[in-house]
Amino acid sequence: MNRNELPPSVECEVLVVGGGPAGCAVGTVLAQLGHRVIVLEREKFPRYHIGESLIPFTYPALERLGMIPKLKQSAFTRKFSVQFIAPSGRASQPFYFFNRYDRETIAQTWQVLRSEFDQLLMTNAREHGVDVREEMQVTELLWENGRVVGARARDAAGQLTDFRAPMTVDATGREALAATRGAWRRGDPKLNKVAVWTYYEGALRDPGIDEGATTIGFIPNKGWFWYIPQAGNRVSVGVVADGKYLTRDGVKDPGTIFRREIQENRWIADHLAPGTCTGQYWLTGEYTFRSQYCAADGLILIGDAYGFLDPVFSSGLMLALKSAVLAADAIHEALLAGDTSAGRFTRYGEVMAEGMENMRKLVYAFYDPNVSFKTIAEKDPVLAGDLTDCLSGDINKDFSRLFQAFAEITEMPAPLPYGTPKLQ
Repeated sequence: MNRNELPPSVECEVLVVGGGPAGCAVGTVLAQLGHRVIVLEREKFPRYHIGESLIPFTYPALERLGMIPKLKQSAFTRKFSVQFIAPSGRASQPFYFFNRYDRETIAQTWQVLRSEFDQLLMTNAREHGVDVREEMQVTELLWENGRVVGARARDAAGQLTDFRAPMTVDATGREALAATRGAWRRGDPKLNKVAVWTYYEGALRDPGIDEGATTIGFIPNKGWFWYIPQAGNRVSVGVVADGKYLTRDGVKDPGTIFRREIQENRWIADHLAPGTCTGQYWLTGEYTFRSQYCAADGLILIGDAYGFLDPVFSSGLMLALKSAVLAADAIHEALLAGDTSAGRFTRYGEVMAEGMENMRKLVYAFYDPNVSFKTIAEKDPVLAGDLTDCLSGDINKDFSRLFQAFAEITEMPAPLPYGTPKLQ
């Protein structure tokens, strides 16, 4: 193509950049509402991704997408509970979701293999009429007169195409295309943890209904392990803590870090002992961030592209799917009104910020050694219920009593002033 020649152009109503859970979910809902949607995904699915545990309040979004029958028919491990393990190996009583929620709906959840789960969501989007195009690398958003009007993408053969739409959705995950290119990405003052993880075959599982439980195993200095049983005798296991703690004594190799930390929790060590590590050790850092803006004229950010929270409570997929459904409904109304300016998405930004701030407060409390969730829960049944709801993903409600109880023990963080629309 000549340098001065424009690429060929494709038109649609909504262009979604990123075909992960958030991108395919927003596309599916918009297609259900009658809109012409194109999703551009840079990779060829199935592909590897971390973040395998669904918390209870992913259910409403999955139901809206028509995914519940497919999950019930899948081989994914059923998850009914969460338990917490002291460094000594002493285990808490399992927390069963069905003690508070309906066993056949909200309390029913899964430990998923993300390559398969994300493929199911992509297939579901296509079945609803979404035009999903894989191996399409978006090189830039297209801006005209301060408004996003689409994106330019390169296919596997190197051909550039301009995709133009009244509304563009950034669902690019932690790559966070708009926030990174626009310098909108903002970190958290304290939640700058590092994670190292891998996978085991043949590691121990608890019996019966507890076989699929998520286990959080504590290590010194408020670090923790996740232990997530998956289908096929496979376990996802990782350690999260401050970087200075994990790299103490100059240790930097991820495998060495991981193997050393196993010995800091007796339950983790015992459960992994009969198993075999099956792959590489993965490492990532600086978990928590938020975009300064949730939207601009013609553009909305969803999922990890909008913000990501420390994964201790497995909130990532819930937040991704929740934001996708909220954004889809807001986009639908904007298209009907013929107005896709940033201000249309004020309420979307408010709801997402409120929910993330509520769970962020619990994350801060979790990392304070003076705080015990058990003590708070035993103090008052109302507080126990509020704590359960927030941890389960029912995050947009009044938790003032709960946070007042925490404030008597620890300092609650001030809300981050991010996530509003970028107004002209």
